[in-house]
Amino acid sequence: MSETRDRTALVTGAARGIGRAAAALFLAEGWRVALLDIDGPGVEAATARLDQPERTLAVTADVSDPAAVAAAMRQVADRFGRLDALVNNAGIAIFKPLTETTFEDWSRVLAVNLSGPFLCTQAAIPLLAERGGAIVNITSISGLRASTLRTAYGTSKAALAQLTKQQAVELGQFGIRVNAVAPGPVDTAMAKAVHSPEIRADYHDAMPLGRYGLEAELAEAIVFLCSDRAAFVTGQQLAVDGGFEATGIGLKTLRRERRD
Repeated sequence: MSETRDRTALVTGAARGIGRAAAALFLAEGWRVALLDIDGPGVEAATARLDQPERTLAVTADVSDPAAVAAAMRQVADRFGRLDALVNNAGIAIFKPLTETTFEDWSRVLAVNLSGPFLCTQAAIPLLAERGGAIVNITSISGLRASTLRTAYGTSKAALAQLTKQQAVELGQFGIRVNAVAPGPVDTAMAKAVHSPEIRADYHDAMPLGRYGLEAELAEAIVFLCSDRAAFVTGQQLAVDGGFEATGIGLKTLRRERRD
């Protein structure tokens, strides 16, 4: 922990879910953390619950707004004087059929999920390049395999996976590593709101591990990729999905036949 006590991470979308879990784990491993979210009261409350005021900073900003992102990065620099890791976790999902997805829906999803990581990364480069550092983009299994109702969301996450590679290629010269974590079904508030019991059962049937992931399990992968333990890893996308992306059809039937 003594080696990480001055290191600073900025986690976007940190008011809840995976972002908040990652912020908590960074703190547990000795990092200082800036938590950023468009939900000002939510990120203030999340930061207060961590109960480490000297090692945390709550920042309210819309990651799709260039001016807001630049101002947020100045806040981090003024408070901590350095940045060692950026986690581009902020994202939104609008689940609609292709025929019902409006241009406004499409534009907002891509603005947050794709332009947000682009803008945050650009703004963070000067600070990260001072000592070298790491960026982790949160993509999705929906960017690796198509699914219904995810035209905007899945496309944004697939594009973010490609952006991860572009960033890794160009930022290596500054000692900055860039990787992505692709969550599968995770027990977040969003999943609980939109996944009916029938949908959850379908996911369980299609996953080798037979369950949803936990926010803390995603946080472990994120913090690992930001740490020295991943010092020679860049340009990669790690699926943390219980085997969901690797699985074809018929898993439930094959399991039943094996039991019989």
